[in-house]
Amino acid sequence: MGGVDTRPRAGEMRACAADFVARATARTRLPLDYSERSLRVVDFLVDGLRKGGADRERARDALSGLGAYVGEVLVRRAGAVWVDFDADQRAYFGQSTGVRMPDGRVWNPLGKVLNRFEAGGPEDSLQTFWLKLHGRARREQAGRRTG
Repeated sequence: MGGVDTRPRAGEMRACAADFVARATARTRLPLDYSERSLRVVDFLVDGLRKGGADRERARDALSGLGAYVGEVLVRRAGAVWVDFDADQRAYFGQSTGVRMPDGRVWNPLGKVLNRFEAGGPEDSLQTFWLKLHGRARREQAGRRTG
C-alpha cells in the first residue's frame, strides 16, 4: 500500500463530524443532534446508502462522515476522547482513528458504520451499539445540543 495516509487524525474528527452534519442537514431536517437517539437516524442513512445501490467506494465520504458523527456522539455523550490508533490498532481496525472510553477501552466508530453498510443486520445497528456500549462514563454527559 505505502504512500501517505490522508485520513483525518484524531484532532480533526470533531470538525469532520460537524462538516458532515452541515452537509447532511443543508437540504433536509435530519435530527442529527449528537444524541444517542440520533444513532437511529445513522442506521437509516447507512441502510439507505446500501439499498440505493451505492458501493463502498462511492459511499466512502458519506460513510466516513457518519463514522465521525458516531464517534462524536461517543465523545459528547459517553465521555470518550478521539485517539490516533497505534500501528497494532490500525492493523486490527483498518482505521487510523477511533475513540477511547473512560475505562480505557478503544472503539472504532467508522468500522461500526462500515459493518452496518456491508452487513446491514440488526446486530450491526449503531443504536444497538450504543445500548450495549461498555466503558461509558459513570454518569453520561448531557452535552450541548446543537442545531
